[in-house]
Amino acid sequence: MSDNSLRVVWVYPDLLSTYGDQGNVLVVERRARQRGLDVSRLDVRSDQPVPTSGDIYLIGGGEDRPQRLAAERLRRDGGLNRAVENGAIVFSVCAGYQILGHEFINDLGQREPGLGLLDVVSVRGEGARCVGDVLADIDPELGLPPLTGFENHQGVTHLGPSARPFARVRFGNGNGTGDGTEGAYNDTVFGTYMHGPVLARNPQIADLLLKLALDVNALPPTDDRWYESLRNERIAAAQQPG
Repeated sequence: MSDNSLRVVWVYPDLLSTYGDQGNVLVVERRARQRGLDVSRLDVRSDQPVPTSGDIYLIGGGEDRPQRLAAERLRRDGGLNRAVENGAIVFSVCAGYQILGHEFINDLGQREPGLGLLDVVSVRGEGARCVGDVLADIDPELGLPPLTGFENHQGVTHLGPSARPFARVRFGNGNGTGDGTEGAYNDTVFGTYMHGPVLARNPQIADLLLKLALDVNALPPTDDRWYESLRNERIAAAQQPG
C-alpha cells in the first residue's frame, strides 16, 4: 500500500448489513479522508470474489439464513482468509463476528464451520435474547475509550486461548457467556456484537483500524464534536435503569 492510499472492502452487503452496519464503512471512509488519505472502497456482493489486496475489510450482521449462506460462500471463496494472511485488517459485527470463528449454529440448528480467523466458537443461547444498549471497557492494550453499542443477538460466543476479549461490559451482556466479555480480537482481526453503527458511536475504533492498516502510531487530529455528542447520549442511555 502506498503512503496516501487505502483500500476498504465492504464484504457481502447483500447478506450482512443489518441494523445500519453499513455505516461502519462510511465512517472509516470519512475518517480517512479527513486525514487527507485517498480511499478506494469496494462493495463485494456474495456472488463476487473477495479481493485479497484490500487493507481493511468490514463485515456486518445478518439474519440466520443469510449468515449461513455468507459463511458457505466465504469458505468456498477463500479470499478473506488469504487477505488476512497478507496482513489485512478485519472488523466484524454480530453474525459476521460469529462467521470469523471456528463454528456457529446455523438456521437449520446445525454446527456451521466458520473461517477460523478468530479463536471463538458460537452456540445458541438458552436464555432471553440479548437486546439493548451496552457500555464496556475496551482492552487497555488498545488504548481506546469505553465502548458504546447496541446488542441484539441470541448467540453466545466462547473465546479460545488465542482470542482476547475486545472489551469487558459494565452494562449489557456482550458475548453472552456471563463472564463479562464482549467481542474478541487478535493482532489484525476484530469481532464484536455491537451495532449502532458501532464505528459511528466509537470513531476511535475506526482510527485504530486506520493506524493498523497504515502501520502508524498516530493520526492527525480531526473534529470529533458530532461523534462525542452521540457517544455521550448513548453512554447515558446505557446507564439508565431498565
